[in-house]
Amino acid sequence: MTERKPPGVPFENWVDKQIRDAQGRGEFERLPGTGRPLPAEVDSTYDELWWIKRKMAREGLSVLPPALALRREAEDALAAAYAAPSERIVRKLIEDVNVKIKDMMFKPPPGPPLGRKPYDIEEVVREWRQRRAAAKGEAPRSDAAWGASEV
Repeated sequence: MTERKPPGVPFENWVDKQIRDAQGRGEFERLPGTGRPLPAEVDSTYDELWWIKRKMAREGLSVLPPALALRREAEDALAAAYAAPSERIVRKLIEDVNVKIKDMMFKPPPGPPLGRKPYDIEEVVREWRQRRAAAKGEAPRSDAAWGASEV
C-alpha cells in the first residue's frame, strides 16, 4: 500500500477498496499456506521464543539436561529389553545403557541428579523370561531350563 487515505473518505471504505483492487490484480492468488489449517500456536499467547521452539520441533531437537535424557534412554532401553526377541539382545541393550549410567554416575552432574543406578542384568533377564512365558501362556521355566539355545 503506497497511497494515503484521502481526506473525507471513511477508513472502512478506503480499506475495502484497497483489498478489492489487490484481489483484482491477483495478489492473493497462490499465497503460501493457502488451503491449509492455521497452526495450533495461533490460539496461544505470544511467546518471544516461538521461532526457536518451532525450529527445534522441526529439527527433532530436545533441550533436556543430559541426566534427564539418560533417564529417558534408560527407561526406553528397559522397555525395549522386555520386548526383545532373544536373551542375547536383552543383555546387549542393558549392558549398553549400564555403561552410560555408570559414566554419568562418576562425572559431576551437568544438570539435575540422574536418580538411576545400573540395572541388574540377571534380574532383567529373569523378568524378561517371565513376561515372555506369560505372553505365550506357558508356565515360567527355571533359569537352568532355558539352556544355551536362548543365549
